[in-house]
Amino acid sequence: MAQIAKMEFKFEIKSSAEGFYNIFMSKPFLFPKICPSLVKDFQQVEGGWGSVGSVRKWVYISPGSSSCETHTEKIEALDEKSKSVSCKMVEGSCSKLYKSYKYTIEASEKAKGGCILNTIIEYEKQNEDVPPPTMYADIAFAIYKSIDAHLINS
Repeated sequence: MAQIAKMEFKFEIKSSAEGFYNIFMSKPFLFPKICPSLVKDFQQVEGGWGSVGSVRKWVYISPGSSSCETHTEKIEALDEKSKSVSCKMVEGSCSKLYKSYKYTIEASEKAKGGCILNTIIEYEKQNEDVPPPTMYADIAFAIYKSIDAHLINS
């Protein structure tokens, strides 16, 4: 029987934790403009931008292909002070691989500028043959890098 597993990774960016958190929570509708080769559409399905309980839908390019996938998620928790957000999968392409999928991102300021993005992914595989969700971590890295570039160039 599959069990809930956890992956954690850190990614350093040059922009501030405040700037990153603001884009990720309040302005994700900009993702198709910020990273057009990866995110094709982003919609608020329920609730307000950046509020607990809101549901958002991503349309993105599948890793290693040119076809689109979707991911609908619900914001479970957020903390403006610690610049963190937790989202769980409601439905979408990754549900073919994972019974459950949840991620938490926390943006922490560095002493000399920039910030560290700590991301934790908790997931349960549909079966033992399913690999860990490293492809979704790769998508996250690409989005983080694009948000950083957007903030630096704005």
